[in-house]
Amino acid sequence: MARIVRPGKPCTVNPLKTSQTIGAALSFLGLDRALPMLHGAQGCTSFGLALFVRHFRETIPMQTTAISEASAILGGAENVAKGLLTLAERANPEVIGLCSTALTETNGEELRSIVRDFKIAHPDFSAAVVSVSVPDFSGALPDGFASAVTCMVEELVEARPARERDGRQVNILAGAHLSPADAEALADMARGFGLEPIVLPDLSGSLDGHVPEEFLPHTLGGTPLAAIRLMGRSAFTIAVGEHMGRPARALAARTGVPCEVLDRATGLAAVDRLVALLSDISGKTAPARLRRERARLEDAMLDAHFFTGGRRIAIGADPDLLFALASTLAEMGCEIGAAVATTAAPILSAIPAREVVVGDLGDLEARAEGCDLLITTSHGRAIADRLGIPLLRAGIPVFDRLGGPQQASIGYAGTARLIFEAANLLHAEAPCTAH
Repeated sequence: MARIVRPGKPCTVNPLKTSQTIGAALSFLGLDRALPMLHGAQGCTSFGLALFVRHFRETIPMQTTAISEASAILGGAENVAKGLLTLAERANPEVIGLCSTALTETNGEELRSIVRDFKIAHPDFSAAVVSVSVPDFSGALPDGFASAVTCMVEELVEARPARERDGRQVNILAGAHLSPADAEALADMARGFGLEPIVLPDLSGSLDGHVPEEFLPHTLGGTPLAAIRLMGRSAFTIAVGEHMGRPARALAARTGVPCEVLDRATGLAAVDRLVALLSDISGKTAPARLRRERARLEDAMLDAHFFTGGRRIAIGADPDLLFALASTLAEMGCEIGAAVATTAAPILSAIPAREVVVGDLGDLEARAEGCDLLITTSHGRAIADRLGIPLLRAGIPVFDRLGGPQQASIGYAGTARLIFEAANLLHAEAPCTAH
């Protein structure tokens, strides 16, 4: 069990984490015909918008209530009302995700009350409005993501009697650490067992890199509102990532649909658990394609262990991504020489490292001396240069490489890709003569 360390620094030296508000906005980008609207100053949205554009290299629909100095002090309910009406008129979304920011959280505004009063004043307003409190002075991206998905479940999912359950329908709650390609891979695995998955949120539909035929002021693709409402008919809910346990339990409490939370879907044993679960739900054995991918992963592990065995790795990431990466590489014989998480979470104690630091990139650099590979976001490239070691980019944002959102790291095929990438970086740094 790893020892959790919290440095007593008075300030963040080199930020690693991304705010809860950005995590909440990201989750709404995984819904079809949706628009996240941040309740705060214009700059609160501008910085988040720039981060998403740099990472996904796509047009990102995000709006702001644009509160002023006066409304920051006296209250921004009027800004929310005007913003909702303007979005309905100009963008016509099906879902509006209203996310708080540090500015409005400090002022103590209660978004649920504001939205309730707005709906009373505008009974004909057709768009579904989901409000979420995500103070960005605490927590990190996964916390805001999970809070938003929990609010989606509570606001949008319809409770249905058990007799209406569809034995072929399954809910998949995809964590914030999963790329659009990961979400698509999860859905494809479920379909391979004859199941009909509802992925929430489904970034593979909206941020997978496709080019729309025409400009739309809201998301194009993702989880449809109609599908979210039907999640209570599913036979089972699978959540990937510890932070998705809260929305999974909220969905179970609202609908009675049983759930299981998987700590990861990367690594041979972890994917085997997912496949066994899908087999139990469907009553079918694993398809031939998955069996073939599993054999390829076994071969990849055999080929790569010559280059990964005994190598020291430094990782800085959100808790669930940190756990998935560290566990998979530890299974390949790597030593986790430095592990830094963005925020505290129960999963940190299970990371295969002597200690896990809840800190920033400054903490990561101080502990990565002597490591052979650094894994973190693109913000770690200067650290890698100073340490003279290669950088494997993971998490959000990755802005100096192309194709990150379209690379899967889960499932048998995704795990093999991740192992090959890490092994190739290590091999290029210190070539091995093994065959």
